[in-house]
Amino acid sequence: MKIKLDENLREEIVDLLAARGHDVHTVRGESLAGHDNTDIFDIACREQRVLFTQDLDFSDLRKFRPGTDPGIVIIRLREPSRRTILARLRQIFEEGPIDGWAGCFIVVGDGKLRVRR
Repeated sequence: MKIKLDENLREEIVDLLAARGHDVHTVRGESLAGHDNTDIFDIACREQRVLFTQDLDFSDLRKFRPGTDPGIVIIRLREPSRRTILARLRQIFEEGPIDGWAGCFIVVGDGKLRVRR
């Protein structure tokens, strides 16, 4: 799957995703840090990349309707430290492949995974 990692997520996630065969670009690596969310989203759509973020601006389903874009994954943990985010993502990846997430709106919580298609 092609993924765009937002600037509010650590680079260690790139290694975790790449090790599972995903093609990952980062907002920081493309010198897009600080750009408007609309710009980031438009670029992710143009590149057909699922956007991984912690930014709640992307949680408005009226604006970002599942199935109308490459997909959005919002990571919402009570304690979103580098360690807890990596641990939660590892756990999800062990449960099954994420290839089916393309075009979906996903919320990754502490004990839940919500997928809207």
